[in-house]
Amino acid sequence: MTALQTPRPTRVEHTRVALAHTVAPSTWRRAFDVRAADATIAPALRVGLATATVLAVGALLGYRELAGFAALGALASAFGRYEPYPRLAGKLALVGVALVASMAVGGTLGAAGLPTWALIGVLSLVAAGASAYMNAFQLIGPGPVISVFAATGAAGYSATFGDVTAVTVAGALGVVVGWLAAMLPGMILPLGPARLAAARALDAVGSLERVGVDGLPGARAALVRAREVLVSSGRARVDRGHGRDLAELLDAADTAIDEWTSDGDATALRNITRHGGELRKIKRSSILGGVGDRPSRRTELPVPPGLLRSARVRIGSEALWHTAVRVAVASALAGWVAAACGLDHPLWASMGAVATLQGLTYAHTVQRGIQRLLGNVGGAAVAAALLTVPLGFWQAVIAVVVFQIAAELMVLVNYGLTTLAVTPMALLMTGFTVPVTPETGVSRIVDTLVGVVIGVVVAAVTVGRTDRHHVE
Repeated sequence: MTALQTPRPTRVEHTRVALAHTVAPSTWRRAFDVRAADATIAPALRVGLATATVLAVGALLGYRELAGFAALGALASAFGRYEPYPRLAGKLALVGVALVASMAVGGTLGAAGLPTWALIGVLSLVAAGASAYMNAFQLIGPGPVISVFAATGAAGYSATFGDVTAVTVAGALGVVVGWLAAMLPGMILPLGPARLAAARALDAVGSLERVGVDGLPGARAALVRAREVLVSSGRARVDRGHGRDLAELLDAADTAIDEWTSDGDATALRNITRHGGELRKIKRSSILGGVGDRPSRRTELPVPPGLLRSARVRIGSEALWHTAVRVAVASALAGWVAAACGLDHPLWASMGAVATLQGLTYAHTVQRGIQRLLGNVGGAAVAAALLTVPLGFWQAVIAVVVFQIAAELMVLVNYGLTTLAVTPMALLMTGFTVPVTPETGVSRIVDTLVGVVIGVVVAAVTVGRTDRHHVE
């Protein structure tokens, strides 16, 4: 080894640095970062619509307790918010299968009277399976924690195998409503996701004049993504009408980049990117003046691989199974530690660990853990205040829907703000099946603390050698 080479850190040193990152002031400051997010209102409203529909219909039909499980099924609509509708249809069906299966497994375990320690262990395996399943199919959304929540709720409710059937049917009906709510805009704005992806690509292209050549990889990637979304919207739509216009716009954007890189003239960039604002309008189509008249190279639109083919490739990924094993270990440890400490809801600790480990990197995992903890503290305070007032069923339904919409609005802005809304929503939904009190909110905080700490420690011990985003 030469004098210029840096010795590779040992596993112990790598873990020590990772743990030190959790207490660094800069780490905690970053947990309060607020990101810009666009196109969040429509997805939030459709999730709120699905939740309100199943809760209201379930109550009117005399199934108030089961309506909560239907609402969990309706949360399938929170996945894949920017996917083109043909692909979204398949992905939401896959999410629905996972949610219904989780309720069936959880309900069966509850009806079988499994002891707490065994229930924690089995549901931790459910969490690991859900993690691998959602990562394999790239089901972007709330993640495997929603499967654990569904299984936990079903286990707590089901005293008989008849209850298991009722819970599973309610969840399945909720999935159908959530699927319909998410797909409904596709009848009105079939190219909506493609227009948004194109607008985001134009934003990236337009930023080149400001950021320079450093922005080229991002701009090129955004154009590739826009083409993938466009072609996934349906080949028949791409080959005619507004779909063809969008394809020509993306080609013209590529040509504008080439002109800018060759002679430094940004005029073409400005002329192309001015269409971004028009594409963000809620319209079926737009007149993109001057785009089709520009000489530009014809880029072959990619043929995206099918869901099953992509999943078969990812299922063999070492990273996928590494994550699944970490989820199983952290979930089980958190639940067992919480149970050993005499906490009333040890499975909430398991959920805290699972949610924490959904981070893409170790730095992201720590940030999510901090945000989840702080969000739970604030959310539990909000829930405690609401629970001191005797809310009727319909008042609780309104509160759940409002919190659900708020969570969806904040999910891309700051995870802590999302958790601030999710915590009271989850407690109020729990109240549909079992009594909850202000003290329940305190229990939620303590259980979450156990889950977050164990999740972060497991992540630190198992962090990959190449994951160095947390190294200052």
